[in-house]
Parts: sequence; C-alpha cells; structure tokens
Amino acid sequence: MSERAAAETASTGTRRRAIVVGAGVIGAVTAYELQKAGIATTLIDAQGPASGCSFGNAGAISPGSVAPLAMPGVLRQVVGMLRDPEGPLHLRPAYLPRALPWLLSFVAAARPARVERIAAQLHDLHRDAVAAHQQLAREIESPELIRQHGHLHLYPDEAALAKDAGSWALRQRFGVTVERVGREGILELEPAVGPRYTVGMYLPDHAMVVNPRRYVERIVEAFCRRGGSLVIDRITRIERNGAWTCRGASDEHRAEDVIVASGVASADLLRPLGIRIPVESQRGYHVTFEGASSLTRRVVVLADRKAFTTPMEEGFRIAGTVEIAGIAPPPNPRRIAVLERLAQQTFPALAGMKTRTWMGHRPCMPDTLPWIGEAPSHRGLWYAFGHGHTGVTDAPATAQRIRDAIMAVH
Repeated sequence: MSERAAAETASTGTRRRAIVVGAGVIGAVTAYELQKAGIATTLIDAQGPASGCSFGNAGAISPGSVAPLAMPGVLRQVVGMLRDPEGPLHLRPAYLPRALPWLLSFVAAARPARVERIAAQLHDLHRDAVAAHQQLAREIESPELIRQHGHLHLYPDEAALAKDAGSWALRQRFGVTVERVGREGILELEPAVGPRYTVGMYLPDHAMVVNPRRYVERIVEAFCRRGGSLVIDRITRIERNGAWTCRGASDEHRAEDVIVASGVASADLLRPLGIRIPVESQRGYHVTFEGASSLTRRVVVLADRKAFTTPMEEGFRIAGTVEIAGIAPPPNPRRIAVLERLAQQTFPALAGMKTRTWMGHRPCMPDTLPWIGEAPSHRGLWYAFGHGHTGVTDAPATAQRIRDAIMAVH
C-alpha cells in the first residue's frame, strides 16, 4: 500500500471506507451522501469536479422525462434523421460497424411493452428530482443555483407535435403536469421566441440548474467540509485484494466499497473484471452566447430539433444534438454551427453575440436505463453510470440508492 493509502487508513481507523471514481454530478452527489452518512469517502477524478458533461449539459431537471429515447417507430425516425447531415442525430459512417450492436439493442428497446416497463422505472427514478435538488442546494448553501420556472417544449406546427404524441401520452399517464399553449401562450411565457414556433407544451413543475459546473464544485466543497477527500488521479485499474484497490496514474487507493461513476469510461474500467457494459457515447455539443442570461426565464426545448436552451449565469446556452462517433474523433464543427444557427433563428436577439463552444460524451444505455447498484458477484463494487441525458435530474436519487444499499449491506 502507498504512503498516502496507509495514511488514509490510519486516519479513518476502523471506519468503513468508500471510493467514488468520477467527480461529475453523479459521483459528486454520491460521495457527498456517503460522507454525510458516516462512511469515510474519497472522491477521485483525473481532471477535477465537473470536467465533462457535468460542465457542458443544459442544466435541465426533468422529472417528466419518462419516455425512453427508443420509442415505437424509432427505426423509421432514425433512418430519416441519419439522411439529414444537419439533423439532431448524426452517425459517422466509419463508426457504424462498431456502433451496430448498440443500435440494434436500442431499436429492440422500442417494443411497446418494454417501453412501458422502462418508463415506469424512469418515473420512479425521476419523480422527486426537483425537491431533492432544492434540498441539496440548501444544504450546500447555494439555493440560488436551482430555479423552478418550468420547461417549455416548442413545435413549429401541429404535424410536428403529432410526431411526439406517444411521448406526451406516456408522460401524462405517469401524472406529469402538462399544459398545451398556442402562439399567444408561447409569447406570454417567452416573448423572445421567433415566429417559427406556433405550439408548445409547458411543464410548470420542472426546474433548472443555472450553473452546472458551479453546482458540482459547491457539492464537492461541502463534501470536503464534512471530511471527505478529493484526489486528482486517473484510475486505470480496479482490483480486488481483500479490500478493493483502485490503481491510479500516481497512486493507489483502497476501500471496502468502490462506486464507479465514470460515465463512458466506466466500460473500460470494468472490462478487466469480466463486466461488459453496453454504454455508448452520444456526443453532445453546446454553444453559450455570452451576455444573454436574461433572454429567457426557463428551459425552452426546441423539440423538433432535440435541442435545449437555458438561461445560465454565464450566458444563454443551447445544448443538444446526438452524434455517434466514438470517443477518439475531435469535435465536429458542423454540429456546433447547426446549434448556433438554430439558436439565432429561434431567438433573433442572439445575432452577433460572442460565443463559447463545447463537446462532451453522454454515457447512454440502449434502453435509456442507467446502471445503479451492486455489481453481481463483486461484493462492494457499485454501478452509478449510464444516465445519458438525465444525469443532473437523477443525481440525488442515484446517490440515495447507492447510500442506502451500502448502509443496508454493512
């Protein structure tokens, strides 16, 4: 054992120890909840808190996101999207052979009976998200980071709305409050929306995080104030030798429980243990328009283009598109250009504003369901990854499930 690991053991005595690998929003909240529950917890990340999707996401807290990404008829829709080089879904042709198994599983998940089961599980995971985030924000003394002004989903016309009829019916079956609005109602809620959109669906109970990076950083600061340890190291291997050992680029770290919350990198970490994870990167992009924080009041979803817009502390952000191309290729400037143009077309006031851009890797499962819980046949090894587009929404529920399961076992 390294000197650092020995010192950690000495300082905690017989107190149970846990390691959380990954300091995105899932890992940060999980580490915080474990530390609060009395488990001596080390949070490890190669770059530090909120360095990936937890920096670049749209900040949406969406308890009504019960419809899985794969809905009935998805194959026809996907083929149509793939034919459009600037559509909301793009697959790089060279990556198709590698992506094909995941895509086939994705299409298989769209069977109606399976969609209903998935939706029930997503509802159970999402349903208390807004209240949980509000409570967490108060605990970390940052209540201003959570705002509850609802989400407004926009469609250009009735035909476009009809394409999503199944998703809206599913939401309403699970008790999600939805209000339909016409062009006049859209302008009452968001006067800056341009003429393209004429019908909308308003979810008044939804919320947003106005600075996702600062939110995660404040969670980690609160975790450290409670005695938790933040370590910057790249974990390259996880092994069982009595306790669990996480071997890093600069040190090794030991604990009775290891929680893997490393997003798309979780698959590589767990493969040497014989665990196969069907996770795929859905590469997402954002464009932030500086100085436009007050353009809208709430999350506005351009539903026909699968893009979310959010008034952030740092500016007005449009985030979205799905690009399936793997981890290695650099960002695709065409995807960024599409988002920027879409934002300016929808909100003409953005024209000429300075922008910043980003690309990251959403960890997506073919059935939309994240993996949360103890790994079969690997006592003390826990899954907390695969949340795809709802990582922010599901962070508190994921953390609470992991915490409760560990406390129940031990």
